[in-house]
Amino acid sequence: MKVTKIKVGIIGLGEVAQVVHLPILESLSEKYELTAFCDISQMLLAKMGEKYRVKQLFTNVYDMLEQSELDAVFVLNNMEYHTECTVAALKRNIYVFVEKPMCVTPAEVHEILQARDASEAQVMVGYMRRFAPAYLQAIEEVKSLGSIVYARVRDIIGPNQFFTRQSSPIYRFNDIPAEAVQDRKERNARLMREAIGELPDEMYGAYGLLLGLNSHDISAMRELIGMPIRVKAASAWLGGRFKNAIFEYDGFNVTFETGMDQQGRFDAHIEVYGENKSVLIQYDTPYIRQLPTTLHISETIGDSFDQSTVRPTYKDAYVVELEYFHEVVSKGIPPKTTPEDYLQDLIIFQMIMEAIQK
Repeated sequence: MKVTKIKVGIIGLGEVAQVVHLPILESLSEKYELTAFCDISQMLLAKMGEKYRVKQLFTNVYDMLEQSELDAVFVLNNMEYHTECTVAALKRNIYVFVEKPMCVTPAEVHEILQARDASEAQVMVGYMRRFAPAYLQAIEEVKSLGSIVYARVRDIIGPNQFFTRQSSPIYRFNDIPAEAVQDRKERNARLMREAIGELPDEMYGAYGLLLGLNSHDISAMRELIGMPIRVKAASAWLGGRFKNAIFEYDGFNVTFETGMDQQGRFDAHIEVYGENKSVLIQYDTPYIRQLPTTLHISETIGDSFDQSTVRPTYKDAYVVELEYFHEVVSKGIPPKTTPEDYLQDLIIFQMIMEAIQK
């Protein structure tokens, strides 16, 4: 595909679309044209259509795909519908940017892969943390560590609303049809059973948070240090809201800890230790733009212990990610965050869930 300005359809106009994707796409107007919106809330659809001067408004995905001339769609609705929307777009040779989690089950991944391989388009999973300039620099720094002796992955955060209500207007309306609410509930229950079997609700809660919050952490960990050999131990409590695990690698272990509480802070980081040097990537909430991801390096050389903090840029990781997606669409290249890449996260999630139940 040889295009410079990509015609985009947005599927799902909720919080992440309003706070992140729509403002950035509008700011990248030389690269993207907001062409069509789709959402099941007619009131939200009308409001966002007015705000972004988009006239092609749909409550049905298939109508949008049939009636709009699109180069790409952004799948930003609930995860239970990601596979259906992604496959429908691919069948029309439309590129797909799908927010994490791409889907719930390995079977869905294979359905998406089959559709992609039969299509002229590509699928990119929205893992913006892996596009942060500090993270990209950290990848190179980790290569200089020599033998890794330890790593830790942490993601303990407060409610998203703590940040969004102070920084961004979020439009929500109460006109979602009751049958749509019920359909999502039924889909979720079915997909959870398919993913991890018949288990207590707290186990579905634990798995759901792995998909929603921790896909960021595990995905970034994999790119930095690869796939773990196994999960040595794991536990979950408070209905799955808090979890920890120990990953075994060749020659070292990794600790993983995560949870959601009511504190107004966002603590997400990955630290990788060598014998004489360590590399830490510190993330801040993505719901306030331009809070930079930073890289912290500690190194001992002789008698000297040096610490440095690197902020490569104030450019938002989401901006870098969407500039990259433009390259994917305009040049027809496979992205680094592919469905195959996402499948590796589901494999690790299932390893964690199996360890929790031991």
